[in-house]
Amino acid sequence: MTHTDKRLKFREYLNGSRCMIPASVYDPMSARLAESVGYEIGMFAGSVASLAVLGAPDLIVLTLTELAEQARRITRASRLPILVDADHGFGNALNVKRTVEELENAGIAALTIEDTDLPQPFGSDGKPSLISIEEGTGKMQAALAGRSDPSLVVVGRTSAVSISGLQDAITRCQAYEAAGVDAVFLTGIKTREELEAVCGSVKIPVMLGLIGKQINDLDYLAKAGVRVGLQGHLPIMASIQAAHDTYLALRGGKSPEELSGASSEVTRVATIDDAYKDWTRDFLGGAK
Repeated sequence: MTHTDKRLKFREYLNGSRCMIPASVYDPMSARLAESVGYEIGMFAGSVASLAVLGAPDLIVLTLTELAEQARRITRASRLPILVDADHGFGNALNVKRTVEELENAGIAALTIEDTDLPQPFGSDGKPSLISIEEGTGKMQAALAGRSDPSLVVVGRTSAVSISGLQDAITRCQAYEAAGVDAVFLTGIKTREELEAVCGSVKIPVMLGLIGKQINDLDYLAKAGVRVGLQGHLPIMASIQAAHDTYLALRGGKSPEELSGASSEVTRVATIDDAYKDWTRDFLGGAK
């Protein structure tokens, strides 16, 4: 499957009638495992990238090069179309254009560019703020100009609902839609009233960050116009916990035989062991 094939598949889902939950992936093996259990799309989040690549919190200390290289490792390992959280595009609108070029070259299917003022400005005391709508619109235009494959999905993202209010979020979504983005991505929506107000204000598909309890109904979300909804990033957190517990047990004196790890079958799937055996036989003259 080519990169364009994956992008067209993602667009097919985006233009469909379901609300899809992507698998939160962070490396080649996680993407393969997600695909093996039936996920149809994957999500590579900025926070997850910081954890997987740097072992650092989500404070925008990851570089574009590091993000793109990890995305490339993921896309080459799986047939899943991958949506990447590209944060603020690593700078101003010119940086956004470069970000899109690099991530497209890495084989992703879709990306989000957000209008949060990142990295955290001096004196902000950790309180999030937004760039102006005009600057945000310029970033969306630059993102669209940066893609060479028109099938790549560009998504405008905003956290305005929880920072500056619902009306500002609607205004921003409408501005980004007018700029030409393929979808809008919102975080902070908690109620059906908020969701319906946003979905009723735009004609393009809507994506949501963590789905709250009041709106956690896939049929309802689909009818409202939501096409992608996130469930957080539990897989990498579970991996961290499992590694910690294993190290602790071994350091505490338990033998490997006393501990349970990934089954040999799961490991074979994650490493495409059968394919490598076939290639060894076909190309290295192994036993038939």
